[in-house]
Amino acid sequence: MLVFYKERLAFLAVPKTGTTAYQSALRTRADMVIANPPELKHAPVYRYDRFFRPIFDRVCGVELETLAVIRHPLSWLGSWYRYRRRPGMEGHSNSTHNISFDTFVDAYLKGDRPAYANVGSQSKFLETRPNGTGITYLFKYENQAGLNAFLEERLDTKLSLSRENTSPEMELSLSPETLNKLERKLAIEFELHASAR
Repeated sequence: MLVFYKERLAFLAVPKTGTTAYQSALRTRADMVIANPPELKHAPVYRYDRFFRPIFDRVCGVELETLAVIRHPLSWLGSWYRYRRRPGMEGHSNSTHNISFDTFVDAYLKGDRPAYANVGSQSKFLETRPNGTGITYLFKYENQAGLNAFLEERLDTKLSLSRENTSPEMELSLSPETLNKLERKLAIEFELHASAR
């Protein structure tokens, strides 16, 4: 998570959406950089609302706008699958070695997910709280140009990004049955992605 106090902006870090690169590029520009532990670096809206928003509200008397990135659900799951298949993961309970992408996605769609498919949910991460706290600006991962332009204007800075924390490259495909099930069961994720800038 990155906080820009003067600009009244908090950049929440949805996992597997390229936020590590933005953290590196903007760490000297931000007023707060929460890089560790992962539970705080990747604080979802509910955790931001419970712990971070009250600090700025009660201590400073200000409300920050929020920014987040959402990835196409299939691409997001593909990134998790590839990340958990990286060298050195063999033998770990959350490794996707020796598991097909189809099996991974099918396992993700089950109620009781095995460790290798337990990767959370973008829509749950971004879920608006009962008090109205939510994401002010939601950008598609695929719209890097739009996100970069927004940040450069809002922060009055020039961005220089590098690729970081990337998953190994590989071709992935799903059977028509699994793709159909994914689109049906994750309809809210697809709708949320479609609604982003």
